[in-house]
Amino acid sequence: MKAIRIRKSRGSRELRDCARLMAGSEPWITLRRTGDQVLGSLKDRSLETCLAVSGREIIGAIVVRMQGVLKGYVQAVCVAPGWRSRGVGRKLLSFAEDRILAKTPNVFLCVSSFNRRARKFYEELGYSKVGELKDFVVAGHSEI
Repeated sequence: MKAIRIRKSRGSRELRDCARLMAGSEPWITLRRTGDQVLGSLKDRSLETCLAVSGREIIGAIVVRMQGVLKGYVQAVCVAPGWRSRGVGRKLLSFAEDRILAKTPNVFLCVSSFNRRARKFYEELGYSKVGELKDFVVAGHSEI
C-alpha cells in the first residue's frame, strides 16, 4: 500500500474532486447536497480543506473552520469508499485535532443522526454528545 499523506488542498481542481467525492457519499446524499452545493461551501475562505492522498489519488478530505465563534469546528470528513476502514478517517481527524488544539482548547463537530457508521467512529475516538439539533439540515433528522 502506498503511503498516505495529509496536506492542504491546492486549488479549484482539487476542491472540485473533493466536492464530487463528498456529494457521492453519506451524509451528503441524504442531506440532498449536490456537487455544486458542496463545492460552493468548500470555496468559503473561512474554511480549510485538507486532503488525504495516496500517490496522486485523493482518498479523503477534512474541512475545518478556524475562525469565528465556532473556531475548531470540523465541518466535514469524507473517505473514498475503497479506502474506508483502513485508518484514513482517523489520520484525517488526528491531523485536524493537532491543527485545532494548537490554537484553541476544543474540537467541535456535528454528525447526522442517520449516519450510524460516523457516529460509531466518533464515539470510538472518545467524542461525546453535548447536544442535538433537531431537523437542523433536513426534516426528520438531527445533527448531534
